[in-house]
Amino acid sequence: MSALPKASPPGLFVAIVGPSGAGKDALIRGLAARLGEADGVHYPRRVVTRPAGPFEDHDSLAEAEFMAARQAGAYALAWSAHGLHYGVPRDIEARLAAGGAVVCNVSRAVVAEIRRLYRPSLVVLVVARPETLATRLAARGRDDVAARLARNAVAPTFEPDATIDNDGPLDEAAARLFELVVARLRAPVR
Repeated sequence: MSALPKASPPGLFVAIVGPSGAGKDALIRGLAARLGEADGVHYPRRVVTRPAGPFEDHDSLAEAEFMAARQAGAYALAWSAHGLHYGVPRDIEARLAAGGAVVCNVSRAVVAEIRRLYRPSLVVLVVARPETLATRLAARGRDDVAARLARNAVAPTFEPDATIDNDGPLDEAAARLFELVVARLRAPVR
């Protein structure tokens, strides 16, 4: 495969959003396996106030440490969901300023902020049937499956740039994400 052109400054923020259990992190891993970090593509590790597990790859902090880091400006983006706190490290801004691309699993609640702060951006909504979401959440040992499904049933307050159905084979959904990201990286800067 030929090298992709590096995104021209400012870089591209690819926001992967969707309900709990949709497979956002699995898709990002699938994209990274195809695209890697060559050509300035970066997959930041989020900071979460929950220990990491086999389904999510993130750095963990206790709530007090997270809040102190947030107060100190350590995060470019931060939000709360499901009784937890999430943050995207501020170092993404230097990567974007240098013309790189950042691909990150973020909350639907920060989409407007991403579109305001980081242009260009690509917002990809990942979806799956409620039965699939419930099965995946139960397999992760989540004890709040009903609450997460109820939250997921609320229609997004934004229009995604693309939607990926991740109810079928993961490889097909990851290939679709790859196509979307590569197309946006190759698009002329507006």
